[in-house]
Amino acid sequence: MITGASSVSRRQFLKQAAVTSGLIAAPCLIPASALGRGGAAPPSERIVLGGIGIGSRGSGVLGWMMGEKDVQFVAVCDARKSQRQAVKQMADGRYGNSDCATYRDLREFLATRADIDAVLIATGDRWHALASIMAMRAGKDVYSEKPSCMTIAEGQAVVETARRYQRIYQTGLQRLSEPSFTVANELLRTGRLGKVHTVHAHIAPWDAAEMRYDWLPAEPLPPEDEVDWDKWLGPCPWRPYNGAYVGGGWRGFYDFHTSCIGEWGAHTFGQCQVALGAVDTSPIEYEYVDNPTGDGMTTRFSSGVKMILHREGWWHGSCGVRYDGTEGWVSVADGYAKPEVSAPALLADSKKLVDEYTERTKHPMSHVRDLFDCIKSRRLTVANPEVMHRSMTTVHAANICMWLKRNMKYDPVKEEFVGDAEANRLRSRAMREPWII
Repeated sequence: MITGASSVSRRQFLKQAAVTSGLIAAPCLIPASALGRGGAAPPSERIVLGGIGIGSRGSGVLGWMMGEKDVQFVAVCDARKSQRQAVKQMADGRYGNSDCATYRDLREFLATRADIDAVLIATGDRWHALASIMAMRAGKDVYSEKPSCMTIAEGQAVVETARRYQRIYQTGLQRLSEPSFTVANELLRTGRLGKVHTVHAHIAPWDAAEMRYDWLPAEPLPPEDEVDWDKWLGPCPWRPYNGAYVGGGWRGFYDFHTSCIGEWGAHTFGQCQVALGAVDTSPIEYEYVDNPTGDGMTTRFSSGVKMILHREGWWHGSCGVRYDGTEGWVSVADGYAKPEVSAPALLADSKKLVDEYTERTKHPMSHVRDLFDCIKSRRLTVANPEVMHRSMTTVHAANICMWLKRNMKYDPVKEEFVGDAEANRLRSRAMREPWII
């Protein structure tokens, strides 16, 4: 278990204890894997990992994480029995044992598993921030899927908790750790596009910014061990049980979702803001567009750079971004072997750009490896709490602009809307006890 750079390692402790007790010469058969042979990490260097709310997306990330030789996944907590069992089967199959423990109550999981160093959180939107905060308070480092908070206030609380408890946090903006997106960001950062005046960010081409405030009809509650409805809801208002929610049908409802803007803007806004060096701020102006989705909304940073929201166009593929400057442009999205550019010469030294980036920042081209390296070094991750909070603030401000159907001005220093009490009230939501920050 990783306990910090100042701690005595488990191997050192065992050696000291053996010398003290006079047992150093006693014969002992120890598996090679326990000593770090055969490519395995020794226990003193191993990161012990747990999971919270692991569905389809979380299972993909977990498989990625379990591929790292210094990581051992030991327990899962989920309100759904089917998912607990599926993840246990996945982990036990990976390690060839039956050791993965299962939990239904997050409080029990965090209170009883002092051996766990870090957690993967892959619940729906409603739980991401609260589960992250609870885990960090319990001494765990965190990888949280996105959208990583439901409100501006929740984002602030994640930042403050990570700072107070000195925890490492990575949100799932994995494109910050992919070569094609890194090349695009570096072309902007190094000035090769000239003076950048406009960036374009993809929002999801389904659902809407205008959310549903009703709820699905009540169905009989399943046995608590099958689906613990209270714990599935968590901080959300109490709603009648309906199996469609648990199957993923919660999207589009205000209680549970961050809209089509949050669905992909949670990725692309962060990508744009990192490229612009705007990781400690958010746009100061939001222009309302008269459509249900936010497509075409223009936001402006204090630097004068515009960020425009798009559902389609400007790229092919998902989660695209485009940067326009006085000397050229670059565009990239999922599935690109390399970015599209205004002139081929911009990509002449793409590999060098990535190599120089990784050397300068020490962030590898693997999002989960960046987390685990930072757990050991205690450095900030590439998608750290501030990056998450400031880009999610942009998501929430754009949503509020659409909900109130008027232009907004936002002060990123005070973290409040300018002269708009109604908008400021929407920076937070009531949370249902006992699931409160």
